[in-house]
Amino acid sequence: MQQKTVIVTGASTGIGKAIAHYFIGKGDNVVMNSVNENNLRQAYQELGSPASARLLAGDVSDKSVGEALVRTAIGQFGRVDVLVNNAGVFAPKPFLEVEAADLDRFYSINLKGTFFTTQAAIKAMLGNENGGSVINIGTVLVDHAITGFTATAPVISKAGIHTLTRQLAAEFGKQNIRVNAVAPGIIRSPLQGKIGVTDADALSGLALLQRIGEPSDIAEVVYTLAHSNFITGEIINVDGGHVAGHTFG
Repeated sequence: MQQKTVIVTGASTGIGKAIAHYFIGKGDNVVMNSVNENNLRQAYQELGSPASARLLAGDVSDKSVGEALVRTAIGQFGRVDVLVNNAGVFAPKPFLEVEAADLDRFYSINLKGTFFTTQAAIKAMLGNENGGSVINIGTVLVDHAITGFTATAPVISKAGIHTLTRQLAAEFGKQNIRVNAVAPGIIRSPLQGKIGVTDADALSGLALLQRIGEPSDIAEVVYTLAHSNFITGEIINVDGGHVAGHTFG
């Protein structure tokens, strides 16, 4: 396959790190981003300090960071072929306890960050002879709520990402810019520890496959979408059957 230049936000841990690793392993150029520079450099070193990767730390809720990511990709590798919007925050909190600051934080990082980073990337992709690919990371919780998991505020920000995905697919289809989203189910990542889950595997019963997902499961689908020429406007659940059904007995 033709070598691509890929921007991955939120690439220092978990799903984002796995996505960066997957593309690098396939011979693509990757611009890795994280809000935490130390974590980003550590991830880069853990991936073997690849020559095909560049680092740019910054908070994507700041529009200028997305613009800088695109400048870095073009300056170092000549183009932007793929954008993976993985950066985001997610923290459960009962609906009646959510403050304005909580909602602003989720919208600013999850939705605004995705919106303006994509805006910068698509401007660059419009100059490509073969368009480009934008892949957003959403969640199955947008369409499949779980009783007892009180995460209304972050989930509605992710719902905005799902809507953005389809709107942009319609707006830029004629320019061959494909826009899709991957909606993970329960995936093994540092997120579980941050929300108080001490045994992530205990959640395996939520999936028909009777296991939780690994970051590499998401990375594989993201890579496939990046190289697909005829998939756009889709929200693809990667959840082991979480949404399709439930185990009985």
